[in-house]
Amino acid sequence: MNVKISDYGFKNDKNFIEYSVKGLSQDQKEFLKSNLEEELTFDGQILKLTMYFDDKLYPFASDVAKIRMDDFISREEIEMLVFLSGFLEDMEMSE
Repeated sequence: MNVKISDYGFKNDKNFIEYSVKGLSQDQKEFLKSNLEEELTFDGQILKLTMYFDDKLYPFASDVAKIRMDDFISREEIEMLVFLSGFLEDMEMSE
């Protein structure tokens, strides 16, 4: 599985991060679609996952993030990869 941030910022009066996730099986996509509350769309083989944040929780709002944005993006991609991997482990355990 490969997770990349494809977009982030402010839309619909909310802070957001959009992740593009590649390398998922069809079963994994269906499991995420059925079990995640976040906004999900599919663009061919790519799962687009959008998360919305309050100002206090938005990871790119700090002054440090503005200076070291690449570091913050990388950290968010790793955190989402770990989250999705753990979530998909639940699918494998229930089979």
